[in-house]
Amino acid sequence: MAERAAVLAVIGAGPAGLAAALAAAARGVQVVLVDSAAEAGGQYYRQPARALGARRPQALHHQWRTWERLREGLAAHIAAGRVTHLSDHHVWCVERRSAGFEVHALVGARQDESVAVHADGVLLATGAYEKVLPFPGWTLPGVVTAGGAQAMLKGGLVLPGRAVVVAGTGPLLLPVATGLATAGARVVGLVESADPRDFARRARALGGQAAKLVEAAGHAVRLASRRVPVMTRHAVLEAHGRDRLEAVTVARLDSAGRALPGSGRRLPCDTLAVGHGLLPHTDLAEGLGCRLEGPNVHVDDEQRTDVPGVWAAGEATGVGGAALSLAEGHLAGRSAAARLRGAAPDLRGRAAPARVRARQRSFAAELEGAYAAPVRWEESVTDATVVCRCEEVTAGAVREAVGSLGAGDLRTVKLLTRAGMGWCQGRMCEPGVAGVAGCGLTPARRSLARPVPLGILAAPPPGTAPPDGTAPPPG
Repeated sequence: MAERAAVLAVIGAGPAGLAAALAAAARGVQVVLVDSAAEAGGQYYRQPARALGARRPQALHHQWRTWERLREGLAAHIAAGRVTHLSDHHVWCVERRSAGFEVHALVGARQDESVAVHADGVLLATGAYEKVLPFPGWTLPGVVTAGGAQAMLKGGLVLPGRAVVVAGTGPLLLPVATGLATAGARVVGLVESADPRDFARRARALGGQAAKLVEAAGHAVRLASRRVPVMTRHAVLEAHGRDRLEAVTVARLDSAGRALPGSGRRLPCDTLAVGHGLLPHTDLAEGLGCRLEGPNVHVDDEQRTDVPGVWAAGEATGVGGAALSLAEGHLAGRSAAARLRGAAPDLRGRAAPARVRARQRSFAAELEGAYAAPVRWEESVTDATVVCRCEEVTAGAVREAVGSLGAGDLRTVKLLTRAGMGWCQGRMCEPGVAGVAGCGLTPARRSLARPVPLGILAAPPPGTAPPDGTAPPPG
């Protein structure tokens, strides 16, 4: 009887997850690729819904040929039976068992059914989510995240509005503004809080990534050709409107990150796409007991976490873009395949992706320093501003918890105000609440990676989906 192939569960089908799945499958491991989207690609390679019949989806993407190679490789491994792709599977928990791991995922349109996938090893390629800092009016209809606006365009072929302000900080803003302008939106302005002098001071370190600089220059040229105003060292202070967004006020920032008096400008618009960088998705890693370094999952040179049998790659180990995610995913897939087969790591062909990883990590660190959020942003947040949208907790309530009731950490603020107790469990509001409270960001550990119906938690353990991906029968 043939020996059963080791099974690796790869969670996430973005650049890191796809690179890892292909590398592991090519080295004799049975891969189960589990992803919440209907199509592989993640946020970076998000595809329009097939029913839309997009004729030129490549027009919405950068590095389309890389995506084609990933897609073709995945299709070949699926056809050969080496990869099972479980789409529309929303992973909410990964449990360690005496013989491997169980990956629990919600399935179905209503996500009221859970299945479990057994695996000998787990590779976390869970990506990142957007960081948005609160400001007066940010809860108005018409205010969306920058990534949300991009997802609407890539996945739904729709514009979030006709007159758009793109604001915040981070490298995501440039492609979002360019994509919206190219698709026909009138981009009223690109409002970036970063100081160009910070980039000048890092010119030597940033200059080593010529392709990235050429890409950024291309975005700048396209924005200039459409006469999109680019306002650096500026920030949105307030969004205005009654039933929906009508305008925003932007102001120039001084060296301390405060709005300069008299510099405010009102920009009429119907949409604000705002974002202040990305934060790694680490809930599943924390649930498994993996060590974090700051906000990132700690990994070694093989992308192994400190939990045996668990690897991590991509934005979960540190936000750095698609090229870094591809390199880390490839290295993680190689390592997982060797370790699960009981073989020594294959060092042949490892040097090139390791060099890419080192360069991209260094570049990402420099970008992170240049794209820092305004250090005094919380001073413009009025007491009436809602900072926790799920529970409708205001900045004034948070400040009262700290100033009058003695809260000194996020957990105590949460207990006193309910900030972070809602549907998102603090995933969206933690940076804002921490900034307003002035107590530092110490993210809470969450045992579940997403909301789960109580009926599923109370039910007997579900059946286990076999490697062919078929769901177990009901009951």
